Amino acid sequence: MKIVTRFAPSPTGFLHIGGGRTALFNWLFAKHHQGTFLLRIEDTDRARSTQAAVDAILDGLKWLGLEWDGEAVSQFQRKDRHAEVVAEMLANGTAYRCYCTPEELDAMREAQKAAGQQPRYDGRWRDRDPSEAPAGIAPAIRLKAPREGETVVNDHVQGEVRVQNSQLDDLILLRSDGTPTYLLAVVVDDHDMGVTHVVRGDDHLTNTFRQLQIYNAMGWAAPEFAHIPLIHGPDGAKLSKRHGALGIEAYRDMGFLPETMRNYLLRLGWGHGDAEIISTEQAIDWFTLEGIGRSPSRLDFAKMENLNAHYIREADDARLVALTSPFIEAKIGRALTDAEKERLLRSVPGFKPRVKTLLELAEGSLYLFANRPLALDDKAAALLTAEARSQLAALAEAFAASPDWSGAALEQIVRDHAERTGLKLGKLAQPLRAALTGSTVSPPIFEVAEILGRAETLVRLEDVAKGG
Repeated sequence: MKIVTRFAPSPTGFLHIGGGRTALFNWLFAKHHQGTFLLRIEDTDRARSTQAAVDAILDGLKWLGLEWDGEAVSQFQRKDRHAEVVAEMLANGTAYRCYCTPEELDAMREAQKAAGQQPRYDGRWRDRDPSEAPAGIAPAIRLKAPREGETVVNDHVQGEVRVQNSQLDDLILLRSDGTPTYLLAVVVDDHDMGVTHVVRGDDHLTNTFRQLQIYNAMGWAAPEFAHIPLIHGPDGAKLSKRHGALGIEAYRDMGFLPETMRNYLLRLGWGHGDAEIISTEQAIDWFTLEGIGRSPSRLDFAKMENLNAHYIREADDARLVALTSPFIEAKIGRALTDAEKERLLRSVPGFKPRVKTLLELAEGSLYLFANRPLALDDKAAALLTAEARSQLAALAEAFAASPDWSGAALEQIVRDHAERTGLKLGKLAQPLRAALTGSTVSPPIFEVAEILGRAETLVRLEDVAKGG
């Protein structure tokens, strides 16, 4: 059997981090079995579905590196097929027309509540002659669900789950305006697309019982199911907006790498021994549905940042420049020149061991592109005393005379000056850092001077001397 999975988001907002994990699990399972990973946009809710949300979902999946096979399918565009299936069900007696008015249904629910019963459709049109239908009422089409026995889901994650059919009412398949319901559309689409495994959040488990009844009514073989526990916030509560960034694009904008997110999302509810750092190739090789745990996972932003730091250290320098440049350009309000990108490229090795996100890399490298005279933060300004400025002026003269503009050569000049003056190296290096970067934190300062180059280093030191 060829494995076919699908990711089926509703385009009513951004690609939620939980949706990203669901897509990842489906993608990995398909890749592990050399199968097919499909994308279906469940846009039957026309009032809430937007093209902007569709674009955000597609963009988020592409950023994560989860490319789907074939074209994305629009569920709404298949509405005629959904209606065709319902016509078959009416013909074979597994569906019927219900002429209840909204007021009648409301009264039914209120009476059930008053009697302490669970509100549900009571089947009053299930076996009634359509000739009794009131004039002017467009019917909804309902499934004639079995009332005896039970429906069983053999789930790859949850195990065997049963529900008594008496607990399930006759669900609506087509609304009175002719539009299909979600439960019907999902079944028809999964069947027609040849989906063999449905991997989704466990909040869909109750839907599965109803969907299995539709499969049975049509005589179709049902796919296998795996319902994943939801992601919770750091406090253990169900993930919500109050926990912060929820959309995949928000993590991209915070400077996380896509390989970080794939690794992190994989470990949210799935494991392979004690492995924490898992490459995409390893994930494809190792992934099974049986590796998914039954307990909800908690977001841990510190762990995510530490993982990102690992992948930044492993990343190609030129790639980091390409990914970081847009952050820098947004902050300085202009495009970087080729010469500036080359300067950034030379600075990346010094930043790699120190930063956890691309945003930190961008912010830390702003001194490379700052307008003169540099704006000094409070700690940097405090270091640039009159004595420190005097020492920097002397260093500038020695720097200017040096034929060798390497970090090692510049460091030796400073060490020689410290020995002559009896000053500790830090008493020279820290003011030098403040003068060249405007901050007290940076990569090794002699690397900074080498990257800035002779001309830029000397004019920045000159600015400090004038300021004195």
